[in-house]
Amino acid sequence: MTEKENISSTEEQEKVTKEETAKDITEENTQNSSETQVEQSTSTVYKVEETLGDISETELAEQESQISDFEDVIPVSSVEDLSKQLADAEKKAQELWDNLLRQRAESENLRKRVERDLDNARKYALEKFAKELLAVKDSMELGLEAVSKPETEMQAVHDGMALTLKMLTDTLEKFEIIVIDPLNEKFDPQWHEAMAIQPVPEVEDGTVILVHQKGYQLFDRLLRPARVIVAKTIETSTTEEKPLEN
Repeated sequence: MTEKENISSTEEQEKVTKEETAKDITEENTQNSSETQVEQSTSTVYKVEETLGDISETELAEQESQISDFEDVIPVSSVEDLSKQLADAEKKAQELWDNLLRQRAESENLRKRVERDLDNARKYALEKFAKELLAVKDSMELGLEAVSKPETEMQAVHDGMALTLKMLTDTLEKFEIIVIDPLNEKFDPQWHEAMAIQPVPEVEDGTVILVHQKGYQLFDRLLRPARVIVAKTIETSTTEEKPLEN
């Protein structure tokens, strides 16, 4: 083998050796880079997990604190206590409802009773007065029956009529129906009705001198005014006689 060939063979071997060395270095760098990336990814995952763990623990602590505060404000009752409270509330509501219905029924009964009493008062207000008048009517019927008999004397009829009139007067007075008979009294337009004015000497002006028809009043209410004649004073003029002159 020539010297030139030896040199060429040596150069080829060196070239192959360099390529193998470069390949090994490249593979080693690639392996080291992959390991570094894996280590970085693992570290990142650990950090994320630690962060998430810190956040979860913080939120959990806040929620537990809020629950604790809520329990301090509103005490937690058992299911039995809540059921008992609900039953008591329903019982109280039912009692109030029953009382309301009872009061409504009582009010309705009272209203009906008052209406019935008022209606009866309007219908039967004159019941007692009517009963008293029945005796007067009976007396008048007996008087008429007696007049129809020929043997009846006028004096007996007169006495019977006087008795009947007294019964009627007593009945009227019993029910506060008062007679207005203003003879010789001062004329009062509230209770009297002037039928005429008559001049009368020596009588005070405005005096009732004659009652044509008596009046009647019920308590303080006028039923019928008395119809009267009222006096008017006559003015008398006196003339002095003068002596005759010669």
